[in-house]
This record gives sequence, structure tokens and C-alpha cells, in this order.
Amino acid sequence: MTRTVLARRASAAIAVVALAASAMVGSSAAAAPTVEPISTPVPFDAADGQLMSYVVNAKRANRGQTKQVVKAIEAADGVVIQEWPQIGVVVVQSTSADFRTEVMKHGKNFIESVGATRTATVSEGTPDGIDVPWTQMQQRRMTQDAQAKANVKFGNATYEGAAADPREGEQWDMQQINADDANEITDGSSDVLVGVLDSGIDPDHPDLQPNIDVAASVNCSDAGRPDTSATGWQPTTSYHGTHVAGTVAAARNGVGIVGVAPGVRMASVKVVNDDGYIYPEYAVCGFMWAGMQGMDVTNNSYYVDPLAFWCGDQPDQAAVRTAVERAVTWSTDQGVVHAAAAGNSAYDLSNKTTDTGSPNDSTAIDRQINNDCKDMPTELPGVVTVSSTDQAAQLSSFSNRGLNVIDVAAPGSRILSTMPDNSYAKLSGTSMASPHVAGVLALMKSAHPDWAPAKMIEELREQATDHECAPASAPRGAECVGTEDNNSYYGEGITDALAAVR
Repeated sequence: MTRTVLARRASAAIAVVALAASAMVGSSAAAAPTVEPISTPVPFDAADGQLMSYVVNAKRANRGQTKQVVKAIEAADGVVIQEWPQIGVVVVQSTSADFRTEVMKHGKNFIESVGATRTATVSEGTPDGIDVPWTQMQQRRMTQDAQAKANVKFGNATYEGAAADPREGEQWDMQQINADDANEITDGSSDVLVGVLDSGIDPDHPDLQPNIDVAASVNCSDAGRPDTSATGWQPTTSYHGTHVAGTVAAARNGVGIVGVAPGVRMASVKVVNDDGYIYPEYAVCGFMWAGMQGMDVTNNSYYVDPLAFWCGDQPDQAAVRTAVERAVTWSTDQGVVHAAAAGNSAYDLSNKTTDTGSPNDSTAIDRQINNDCKDMPTELPGVVTVSSTDQAAQLSSFSNRGLNVIDVAAPGSRILSTMPDNSYAKLSGTSMASPHVAGVLALMKSAHPDWAPAKMIEELREQATDHECAPASAPRGAECVGTEDNNSYYGEGITDALAAVR
């Protein structure tokens, strides 16, 4: 599979899990329950000698129970790659075909679920140094003195006297969300840190280098274990993260373009491996790192591979969903708010029926899915789901949609932003829409530093500019459903940066 499709998949933001639910359907006599159709199983088979990756979820999230889970893993011939006792999740590799059965047998009193994270052999192998205890990764909290030094390093938020960036005139997207007007009030605070969970950020790009927080950056694509080496967080095979980062916070420095929040800091959280995959253990690592580093916002322009949707009525998929959702919830509890791309398949996320592209790391099958199958991370609780608009403020033809699934919309068609080798390019995708919202959330946090994630999401939705269901904007004949205040194309409306800072 060529990695040129990374922008498509990374934009798609689809993955999933769920618990089969039933709905009540009214009738003239009595209500009768309607059950969602069972999803088609996806084979997560393993052969003896084949190195596979798993997540094992403890029944309770604490260090003591995690230790018991580790003992069960070792008894089942598993190798612990990463412990996350804060959420009761352990990332494991094993070459035993019976690992799932054996670990449940040895840990039945402590283990809630276990699931394979991919259908292909682990390509990166087993990382070195796996005996490094998790306790050595300390949560990062800046003192006032340290923050003062950071403010000096990153400059003030207004860049007074800086020359206009020469390509600002091409950034129609900033005008659509009123970012240019918002920046008259503030460019954002260097107290605010945005985690770009993606393929890495070019460390030498003149529009990005001033705002990259190297100390908070990490590589999570080494089998799901945080790699804090000096260059691990940098891109190797993909431009995707560099483009996303420019939209969030390209510096106001008289060079190239300007991001939505050019005064905030960014951390590169690399969750994409060299083959272009974002496996569940990478995403878990990324969300946990964001919470541990005290980040304020994350952008997630991807969906978790190898499935477009993860279904809770299938054991492996349900276990993976649990692990990722625990990581998202924990980081949210630490004060991190998450924006995610809705996806590029022109798919109605409120009416799921089939998926023909999963798994994408082996042989895809045509499978039946249901509305309890979820796109990860974009459909997880507490994550802002972002659809894409074009220059005419219509829904982009490729954008996913869904009534009561989409939170807000943002520009995503032909967006000018930064690229490796000090260059710039126009790209399209919900991958390009989501970082606009991450930037708006960063501006909001700058203006309202005491607001918690739930309050920020509430205000983001309330402040969005209402957009009616315009028939002319229907992609591929898809009908827009809902009202001007909340519909399947735009959710609560197009995000508004100016309202966020007032």
C-alpha cells in the first residue's frame, strides 16, 4: 500500500468500537425493540512464531492491579512493551498463537479484555530498553520561572512590529473563520501548548521552528512506547504533520504564512510509522503523553489503523476501543481538549452500513457494520469532530458528515500551509480542517486559561457560525439533514476564532 494515501487516511479520522444497542420503535400497539445488525468479524489471527501486538486492559486502573496483569502476561509468553497503570492498559507483544486465551486464563481475576491491535506482523520488531519503568516518565509541570524562560524563547504573543507574512493574502481559510480578526486581539499565549499527533513536524522550517517545544515532543511509533530521543519526533517519510502544524501555529514572523494561533507552542507527537500506519498503541501513547506533558489541545488528523471502524460486538475490536478511549478520557481529565478530523469518504457517520476498506494492513474485506461501530478517535466521547468546507463555505465533496456526530466545520479544501524543505503547498482533506479548530481552541485557551475541556467544547459549539443546509453543497447526492442550528454537514456551524477570544 503506497503511503501517498496517508493524507487521505490520516484525514479520515475513522476507527471504531461500540456496544450493540437497541432502539425503541413506536407502533400503534406496543413498542418493539430493534437490534442493530451484528458486524462482520475481522480476522485477527496469529500463527505461532508470528510477532503480534496486543493491548491488555485491567479491570481497575491502578499500579497494583497492573502488576498482576503483567505477571499474567509473562506467564502467557508475552513481552511487556509499555505499562500505562494510570488507565490500566498494558501494550504487549507475543509470538504465541494462544496468547489471548492464555493471558485471560492466567489473569482472569484482573483482566477485563485483551485484543490484537493489527492484523499484520509487527514490522518495527521489539524495541530495545523495554525494562525502563514507566515511573521514570514524570508528568511535566512548568514552574513560573520555567514558563518565563519559555516566554522569552518563544517571543511574545503579538510579534509587534513584525512585517506582514507575504502569503497571508492566499489564506482565505483564515478569513472564513475570522482568525485574521481574532489575531488583532491576540495571536495566542506561549503558555498554551498544542500537541500535533501526526507524522512529525519539520524542525527546520522557518515558519514552524520558533514555536516547536522540543522538550515536550516525542515519538510514539516505536511499538507504542514513548521514544524521547533527540530526533525521534521528526518526520521521516511524510509531509502530513508539517502541513497540519502550519495551520495550527505557523509563526507571525514575516515569512510565508500565519497559523490560526501563531503565538502558541506546539509539540510534535509522532504517531505515524514509516509505513504510514497509526496503530492503536501509538494513539494510546500519544494521548497519554499529551496528558503527562500538561498539553492544552491536541489535533488528530487521522483514524486509528487498521480498521476504518472499530465495532464493540467483536472481542478484539472492543478491547482496542477500550484502551484508546481510556487514554483519551485520562488525558481529558488532565485538562487536554481534543480536535479530530471527521474523514474523507463522503460517508454518513450517523448511518453506518458497510465498510469495504478494512483491515488496511492486510487483506480488506467487505463487512457489514452498524451505528455502534465508531470512528476513532473522532467519535470517542469528548472529542470535537470536524467536517470540511470549501472556499464558498459549502461542505467539501470528500467530507464525512452526520447529524449529531459533526460538532463544527472548518476550511479543508486547498489549504495553503507549510511543507518540508522550507516549502508550502495547498492540500485538501478533513486533515486540513481539524487543525483550524485546534488553533481556535488554542486561542480560546489563551483568552480563558481557566476553562476546562468540557467548557471549551460547549463554547466552541455555541460560538460557531450557523450554516443552513444548502442543497447546492450536497456531496455525491448526500442529503443534508437537520436545521440551520445543527445539521449533518456543519454540526453547530463553522468555527469562529474571533468569538473564541472575545
